[in-house]
Amino acid sequence: MKNSINWFEIPVKNFDKAKSFYEAIFGVELHLMEAMGMKSAFFPADMENGGIGGCIIQGEGYEPSTQGTLVYLNGGDDLSISLSKVEAAGGKIVLPKTPIGPNGFMAYFIDTEGNKVGLHSVS
Repeated sequence: MKNSINWFEIPVKNFDKAKSFYEAIFGVELHLMEAMGMKSAFFPADMENGGIGGCIIQGEGYEPSTQGTLVYLNGGDDLSISLSKVEAAGGKIVLPKTPIGPNGFMAYFIDTEGNKVGLHSVS
């Protein structure tokens, strides 16, 4: 097994607001897809070369939460850049950029839907 994670889904209620939030903080376009009665938007990922992907998703059984599993998204070279856009985009920082020794840095935010999400970067 190359990676212990191969996909993640972040539940949302207000799909358009959540899509705009994640596009704003990462400066990317999330690509829409509807299947099995659910609406999703995919984060960029190089799946053909072993990349790990995920999406925001709206559908029955998907409930935003600050409890449970915590997903860490790639904060790029310096997570300060994405983190600095969180509050302007409607989210809330709950753990600022924090050093984690030789493993780099981490931070937590609450997105527009009420999900607690982590960021990680090496610098």
